[in-house]
Amino acid sequence: MADSPLPYDVIVVGGGVNGAGVARDAAGRGARVLLLEAGDLARGTSSASTKLIHGGLRYLEHYEFGLVREALKEREVLWGIAPHIIRPLRFVLPYRKGLRPRWLLRLGLFLYDHIGGRKKLPATRSIDLKRHEAGAPLQPQYRHAFEYSDGWVDDARLVLLNARDAADKGARVRTHTRAEMMRVEDGLWVVEARDDHGHNYRFTGKSLVNAAGPAVLDLLARASAPPDYKMRLVRGSHIVVGKQFEHAFAYFFQLPDGRIFFAIPYERDFTLIGTTDLDHEGPLDGVHASADEIAYLCEGASLYFREPVTPADVVWTYSGVRPLIEDGSGRPEAATRGYRIDLDMAEGAPLLTIYGGKITSYRHVAEHAVDELAGHVSALNGKRWTARAPLPGGDFPTDGAAALKADYRLAHPFLTAATVDRIVKAYGTDARHWLGEADNWDALGGEIAHGLSVAEVRWMVTREWAHHTEDILWRRSKLGLHFTAAEVERLQTCLDAIGQALPA
Repeated sequence: MADSPLPYDVIVVGGGVNGAGVARDAAGRGARVLLLEAGDLARGTSSASTKLIHGGLRYLEHYEFGLVREALKEREVLWGIAPHIIRPLRFVLPYRKGLRPRWLLRLGLFLYDHIGGRKKLPATRSIDLKRHEAGAPLQPQYRHAFEYSDGWVDDARLVLLNARDAADKGARVRTHTRAEMMRVEDGLWVVEARDDHGHNYRFTGKSLVNAAGPAVLDLLARASAPPDYKMRLVRGSHIVVGKQFEHAFAYFFQLPDGRIFFAIPYERDFTLIGTTDLDHEGPLDGVHASADEIAYLCEGASLYFREPVTPADVVWTYSGVRPLIEDGSGRPEAATRGYRIDLDMAEGAPLLTIYGGKITSYRHVAEHAVDELAGHVSALNGKRWTARAPLPGGDFPTDGAAALKADYRLAHPFLTAATVDRIVKAYGTDARHWLGEADNWDALGGEIAHGLSVAEVRWMVTREWAHHTEDILWRRSKLGLHFTAAEVERLQTCLDAIGQALPA
């Protein structure tokens, strides 16, 4: 089945954060863009992060000052363009005797505060855990700690909103469409693809972007292109347990083996704990936390919290595979989180490959990639723009979330405070498109469960490329932590009805 006879200016393969970021940037600079994703947007690594917008304090130990500085500069940029899905978070780093000395922690945090152009986020301070509220859930031997700033992000929605903005600017986004083979014919890239229903497609483009993440080398093989770097695949696993503390602070914990991990307030009723760093071998689909990883995270948390955390307390786990550039590091956690962009001219047609990277730097990576392509694709004639333009729904001040929630509560008094909070954090101002003037659940088609309405699901299907209950419950929301099996069936019935009503 052939696509439009006109070639795309840029074909992006990979619907993770880098691919969606490139598609958005390129579309906003005037290019005709196609984004292909084999599954759902953010179905892999980009929805399996620790969900932090951060510089990476621990990377300072590995002398990655440039990487940390770049990421720190991006924190407030991203917060400014997406204040609904990104928010500041204060972290508490307890001093543990026998590990990193206090002076070293303080020095690292001093650098962290000053090398990245911090403007709005509050600075580091020393705290006494006997007096600070974050000390109450911890074991009594922890007395001294530092409190510092970083950011929280809904990672899957970050990907989704970049794709949404790309589409709003004219890009074509095709999910569940796998790029099978790529080759150059008459100076154009030809991409042969197949969707989940077995339909075949043929797309042509003036340039090709490989943003396949952990599958970057596999995609190069399908394009008959040699790789420029070796990759190291590292699995990071997380566990979610019931709420371990009532306050709004997160924790940065050190472990005796030299590693670190986080404990973060999660979805109102839970605590997120992670991550591990293990070399990954085997398939990239169905990646999951091993029993050893779960036990490791539980044991680490139990070194700090008064109440032990056990595998029986775990209500959910998730794992992602990070594509890191092989730099000869002995331990997985020491491997660089930096990125490389390589541009090859395959028979005159540009092939740009993104190796590595981290979610905090995605916008900068995309900007760099599009700059590289601009010299070879004439349609990319616009200036850099993504640092200033809000993502969909993010057109309000960084301190405006409370006012937006108040507006929604006033306009839709039948919604609970918890539901309004979730809606604002997911959609920002865009929720007005599907909330309309509703003054009861019936006006939204009814409530499926836990504040999820038929109108919201219809929006996810028609505007956010949701196909399955998993897409809705675990990526477009985290309501899967709350839904029972019967409620999932009710959601499936709703999805089926929406699908039948859509034009073929």
